Amino acid sequence: MIAKPFLLTTGLGMLLSVSVGCATIGATHGGTMRPPDRKELEAKRARYADVEITIDPTTLSTADRSVLEPLVRAGRIIDRIFWKQASKEGTDLEASLRKRSDEMGRLLADYVRINAGPWDRLDDYAPFEGSRPKPMGATFYPENLTRSAFDAWLESHPGDRDAFESPFTVIRQEKDLLVSIPYSVEYRDDLETAARLLKEAAARTPDASLAKFLRSRAAAFLSNDYYPSDLDWMDLGTTDGPGASSIEVVIGPYEVYEDRLLNLKASFESFVTVRDAAESSKLSVVAGLLDELETALPIDDRHKNFSRGKSSPIAVVNVVYTSGDTAAGVQTTAFNLPNDERVRSAKGSKKVMLKNVARAKFDNSLVPIARTLLDPVLLNMVSFEAYFNFVLLHEVSHGLGPGILARADGSSTTVNLALRDTYSGIEECKADVLGVLNSLLLVRKGVLAAEVGRTMQATFLAGLFRSIRFGITEAHGIANMAQYNWLRKAGAITRDAAKGTFGIDSAKFEPAMRDLARLLLIVQAEGDYDGARALLKTYGAMPDEVADALKRLSKVPVDIRPIYTLGKMLLGEEAGSR
Repeated sequence: MIAKPFLLTTGLGMLLSVSVGCATIGATHGGTMRPPDRKELEAKRARYADVEITIDPTTLSTADRSVLEPLVRAGRIIDRIFWKQASKEGTDLEASLRKRSDEMGRLLADYVRINAGPWDRLDDYAPFEGSRPKPMGATFYPENLTRSAFDAWLESHPGDRDAFESPFTVIRQEKDLLVSIPYSVEYRDDLETAARLLKEAAARTPDASLAKFLRSRAAAFLSNDYYPSDLDWMDLGTTDGPGASSIEVVIGPYEVYEDRLLNLKASFESFVTVRDAAESSKLSVVAGLLDELETALPIDDRHKNFSRGKSSPIAVVNVVYTSGDTAAGVQTTAFNLPNDERVRSAKGSKKVMLKNVARAKFDNSLVPIARTLLDPVLLNMVSFEAYFNFVLLHEVSHGLGPGILARADGSSTTVNLALRDTYSGIEECKADVLGVLNSLLLVRKGVLAAEVGRTMQATFLAGLFRSIRFGITEAHGIANMAQYNWLRKAGAITRDAAKGTFGIDSAKFEPAMRDLARLLLIVQAEGDYDGARALLKTYGAMPDEVADALKRLSKVPVDIRPIYTLGKMLLGEEAGSR
């Protein structure tokens, strides 16, 4: 069934009318929303293609096999913390649904598990079980707290600013007071268990850099100071010799997408992965070109940022297990961490590409989208190499451009604090646009194969529709919607109205992307919150032609639901369980 237009309040503080090309939340009767029936819920669930993802454990050293088990178990604890962050009711609701013996109960429990709560992440967080809207601030703040009330509190209590704006605190109301509570206190019991497991893993590995990171991250869980362990994570994989580990692990609070109220509070997540040394080596040349990519940015030199650390390792990995924020709804393909601008200034950032996940997404979603919506002449110009390298350069591009901004009073702030709730959408848009431009630049330099340049535009176009399906109040979704509308207005994207297919005007594509990059970078460099709001409001709404196109994708999975068979084996679970 196709969704009907409905109204929602977004994290941008504006009201949008949106049509979503996905199964409806439920039919309306007399102005009220009813929950989905079994057929509708099955259609919702079918938007996620179940894909088994694993690695061959025989390719791992004995030490690495031993280390993986406590890391995966720590990831399970991280998942529990994230569920507490995402909603008050999610864990208890899933448990109660699991007790039901009927098929509808099983379907609901499964869909609650996918979404980490009763709100559909592909339908802009509309409820599919119950009727309570998802709080904009999840559980990071009191439910009735507004952005203006938060700002007003800081105006009258300036001494609270650092703690209140910290990514690693929750805000609670005690009588007439707002107070900040460190994550290390709020989630103390779970973090103590996770810290113990990390120290157990550290004791099992002969790899000095891995052991150092695991111990410092265990300490961070209890101190709430993540800076030292973020620095140690940048050095992960630097041990040489027979004790070197192939494990790449990320565990802790990182992304702020779940906080739709202020985009301040970090959610817990974990990635337990194994490095692909050969693939990582092939891409490592890109890490040495950061200054050249910064120089090429289409903005004035005064806005360019050459002060960040120059360490930019690129790791291509295969995933063993993920949990927490990254496992809810749409799955992560790659990431660029740490997010702490202090670490980026001191050492740089690391790009991690999840190759087995990327391949599954490409095969199960992007290729069928291309076959359905693209002009047939473009179909032989959609390639995994272009997709994979675009994702790589997207992550590299997160580390380019403005970071720390000077205030008029001589103090400083960061781009994310200046842009507040608009930051995630603007930053994802910037990384996408620069990802394309930098890919084409590296093709011209001979760093990437000419085939990547030949297939980039068509692959990118199919990817726009893939990401828009995530929902246009989600950061990646609204970023791609804005890019589509910008390129369509510039004539770079064409449409055959009779056939309902989309094409590319190659001559207009790159200039239009360069103009959009310039606008996004200036908004960031000037910390222009109003400009960011205006850009997303102007270009972030979904036109009818896109809504119509999404309806034609009803049989195409929106994303994958990975079943990590090795990870589940390490947890003692059945391989096919979810």
